[in-house]
Amino acid sequence: MGFLDFFGGGTPADKAKRLKPKVTQKYGDAATRQKAIDELGKLKSPDAVPVLMQRFTFAVDPQTTDAEEKQAVYEFICALEDEALAPVKDFLKTSDVASSWALKILEAILPPEQVIGVVTDELKRLGAEYTRDPEKKEVLLHFLEGTADERIGPVALPFLNDMSDDVKMCALKTIASVKFEPAREELLALLVTEDTAKRVQTACVMALVDTGFHVQGYREKVEARLPEGIYVDKSGVVKRRGAS
Repeated sequence: MGFLDFFGGGTPADKAKRLKPKVTQKYGDAATRQKAIDELGKLKSPDAVPVLMQRFTFAVDPQTTDAEEKQAVYEFICALEDEALAPVKDFLKTSDVASSWALKILEAILPPEQVIGVVTDELKRLGAEYTRDPEKKEVLLHFLEGTADERIGPVALPFLNDMSDDVKMCALKTIASVKFEPAREELLALLVTEDTAKRVQTACVMALVDTGFHVQGYREKVEARLPEGIYVDKSGVVKRRGAS
């Protein structure tokens, strides 16, 4: 331990490094963890952000304490505004967990179109390759759902071929929400493929209902997979019975 460290000095990066074990201490005295969070926040330095972000990666009991600590971390980071962008983006890129908190912070700092850019860039980087924990892909795809932006459909499309059925279903919802027409063929192919899981097939059917995509070239196979209450009309569009 150096002379400055002994008296609590050093650079913000040094202080953040020194406080990290306390901030990431899941068990033990909560007051110790909370004091470390407060000290990091008072640094008002981007060097504190990577350590503060680690607090989002685990939960503690009781839930009220967990929520209060995470809210404090969120407010400390947001207060840095543009200075927090680089470390928050880096966290989103390198961490498989707590993606929703990173997005929440980015939403507070950046205009919506720039946040969408960060999310679509990260999805492109991730691709549809296998990941041990698919939650991050699910969070990012869900974030884009229902947002009118021409970047969303193309970036969501490859995830119809993801190894995870949950990711496929998130991609289907996102694609359906923006009615991305170029996805029609792959959506139909996913529906009629024999080894597609039943729940994914159901999600495909719901996506067809929501988008109004016609089933030309696939009608017979699609009809064989429709659940009760769903049909293909004369024009080749999948509909709910009783719907106008």
